[in-house]
Amino acid sequence: MSTDERIIVLNVDDLEAQRYVKTRDLHAGGFDVIEASTGAEALRLVEKHKPPVVLLDVQLPDISGFEVCAFIKQKWPEVMVLQTSATFTTSEDRILGLNAGADSYLVQPAEPLELAAAINALLRIRRSEDALRILNASLDKQVQTRTAELADANRQLKEEMAQRQKAEAELLQAQKMEAVGQLTGGLAHDFNNLLTAVVGNLDLIRTRATEPRITRLAENAFKAAERGSKLTAQLLAFSRTQKLATGSIDINRLIEGMYEFLNQSLGASVLIELKLDPGAPVVIADGNQLEVAILNLGINARDAMPDGGQLVISTNGDPDDPRKVIVAVTDTGTGMPPEVIARAFDPFFTTKPPGKGTGLGLSQVYGLVRQMGGNVDIVSQPEEGTSVRLHLRRGLVASHSAIEAAPMSEAGQSETILIVDDDHDVRSIMTSFLTEIGYVVHEAERGDKALALQKTLKPQLMIIDFAMPGTNGADVVKSARALQPSLSVLFVSGYADSAALEAAMGTAPFLRKPFLPAELAAAVRTALEQGQSPAASGEGSLE
Repeated sequence: MSTDERIIVLNVDDLEAQRYVKTRDLHAGGFDVIEASTGAEALRLVEKHKPPVVLLDVQLPDISGFEVCAFIKQKWPEVMVLQTSATFTTSEDRILGLNAGADSYLVQPAEPLELAAAINALLRIRRSEDALRILNASLDKQVQTRTAELADANRQLKEEMAQRQKAEAELLQAQKMEAVGQLTGGLAHDFNNLLTAVVGNLDLIRTRATEPRITRLAENAFKAAERGSKLTAQLLAFSRTQKLATGSIDINRLIEGMYEFLNQSLGASVLIELKLDPGAPVVIADGNQLEVAILNLGINARDAMPDGGQLVISTNGDPDDPRKVIVAVTDTGTGMPPEVIARAFDPFFTTKPPGKGTGLGLSQVYGLVRQMGGNVDIVSQPEEGTSVRLHLRRGLVASHSAIEAAPMSEAGQSETILIVDDDHDVRSIMTSFLTEIGYVVHEAERGDKALALQKTLKPQLMIIDFAMPGTNGADVVKSARALQPSLSVLFVSGYADSAALEAAMGTAPFLRKPFLPAELAAAVRTALEQGQSPAASGEGSLE
């Protein structure tokens, strides 16, 4: 209500003479006046004009002023009511009027100045109430806005605590995997040294034995050693120290190729069903390791269905990430409660009885898939089965799945080779075979002894283990090439950090343990031929 506007006052009085005097005095006080002689007319005018102040006589012909006041205050509480009376002037009358809702009470006749002052006082109250209402409305809006902001902030905080608890859980899982990876990597290194001697000798026996029984026994032992070699490859991939041989793999073709093997491995009590999306794109994966992962999941599923059941292997596009393909292995077994799902990928965690499981199956799958750039999750409910989903990266063009064996290389031509390896059995099998096919071979179990022999032997090739006590093969080769820049080098190792190995050996050839004699012969020939080119023989290849 602006102070520059003329204020309208409704003058309600059934006596014309009294009404006239009050209207005159109000005009003199600077107010505009509208008049009513009955309670009903007064209510109609209030509804129409909404006057800031009603000057209301108590005694009216139709409705008492008390009732009119009560009705106004109930319907239009912002209208100020000044009750007047020349008859009802006792304190009880004033109390009754005020209780009816009147804002003030004035006894008639009143002096003109007193009437104007009383109305102005009510108007000041009205302005204060208006300001208070505006302030309250503003405060209400601010409270609503702030409440909404706080609710939004709380929601965001909860979300952040959750895109944080998830990160902490993933970090904890990664730390667990890293710790176990270091352990398994070290074990794989020692195991590969043993397998190198075993595989090499068995291969020579099976290819040279003349008695069928000896050939058969050697073949069986050789196959067992090959399985051990695959196990160490899994351990190295699990520890993330060996790079996987990833490429574009036709995932449907790979799974279809595993069908008969899975049937034989899981037994007749498990019905295997393939639900392969014909439009599923190829994936980026190491085919051999992916087969191992699917086999592990199949074995876990079989163990979760002691009375038999159904195993479904499916492929589909990832609806949440178009860059991924989902391979799901789903069983109808006992399922997992949430607390088991939370620990399912922990190394050595198992719900199987002692002697029935190592607790490495799912953790190996997790490590392999993460190393291939994917992810793994589990959907399960107790007694409702389990679905383990591998989210693999999409590939472009499928590569050939067949692995062609390298042909036997030509025999040596009396080139001098220096073998440096701290494992006696590994040195022995390499020396025996390479000597047999025409090379002149010398051995050293340490880097310092190798460097001493090099000064007198001047070998054409150094075959050196990358990981040795005291120093690594790269440091030894660097010193050796400082004396003999044209020296050819072949690195061999059963365990090494792939990134560190690549950074250290540059373009030098590399052969991973365990290896067959034929593979060793081929690698030696390649290393010698590469060493003859200026680009490969320079010292800078190891910088």
